[in-house]
Order: sequence, then C-alpha cells, then structure tokens
Amino acid sequence: MAKKLKKLAADSQLAATIRDSAQQIWLAGLGAYAKAQQEGNKVFDALVREGEAIQASTRKLAEDRVQEMAAKATGTWDKLEAVFESRVSKALNSLGVPTKADIDALAKRVAELTAEVEKLNGGAAAPKTPVRRRAAAAAAEVVEVVAAPVAEAVRAPAKRTRARTAKVAPVVAEAPAAE
Repeated sequence: MAKKLKKLAADSQLAATIRDSAQQIWLAGLGAYAKAQQEGNKVFDALVREGEAIQASTRKLAEDRVQEMAAKATGTWDKLEAVFESRVSKALNSLGVPTKADIDALAKRVAELTAEVEKLNGGAAAPKTPVRRRAAAAAAEVVEVVAAPVAEAVRAPAKRTRARTAKVAPVVAEAPAAE
C-alpha cells in the first residue's frame, strides 16, 4: 500500500506539474495573442503610412512622365508644323502663287509709286483715267483673290497645332496616376 501511496503521490505531483506547465503555456499563448493584437495594429498603421508615401511618390513620378511626354509631343508637333509650312510654301511658290511678303512688297511699291506720281503732279493726285481705274480694280481683285488663300495657307498649320494642343492638354491633366 505504501507503494501505491507513493505512486499516487508521484502521479499527483506529476499531474500538478503538468497542470502548471499547461497553465503557463496557455497564459503564454494568451499573452502572445494580446501582444500580436497590440503590435499588429501598430504594424498595420505603419504599413498604411508607407503605402500612402509610395502612392504619392508614384503618382508624382507618373505625372512627371506624362508632362515630359506631352512636352515631347508638342515639340514634335512644332517640328512637323515647320516642315509642313515649308513644304506648302515651296508648293505655292512653284505654282507661282505670291507669298504674303510678295504682296506686302507690291503694296509698298504701289504706295511709293503713288507718292512719286503725286509729287510729280505737284501734290495733286493723278487724274483717274479709265485705264488707271481698271488697273487699280484689277490690282484690288488680285490682292483680294490671292491674299486670303495665302494667308489661310500660312495660318492653317498653326491653327491645327493649337487645336491639337488644346485637345491634348486636358487629357494630360486628367491622366490617372499610377497606383
């Protein structure tokens, strides 16, 4: 019986030790859970802050790239416009269509000659003869017919470029940022 009592005492000591160990393991687990919950919120908040910082820098980088590409596109359009204007000018010149500079020079020369005629006539305007009237009317018709198409041909590429730039600018401004 003494052996049984010793065995029971040893078993109850072992059981108490196991219970104490299990209790400590359980408490350690609860402590780890509580610590993870507290630290988890801090880690989560830190990750959110880092994510916001990365998003802001990525957005800034994307906006810079979009502006850079828009600047390159505008430069390309300007070059294209210059080439187009040059070719149109050459084509009109080869067809014998006077340029705006030619018409301006002609108008200046007519004004000089008119002033010279008035000076030779003693300050009075030259009499309007039928031939002079017809020549003046023909010159006015030529200027009227030629000036508008030439001026429009010179202005058209610039208008198209401004129109394209006006279309591209809002698209560039509204470009979504990389996230």
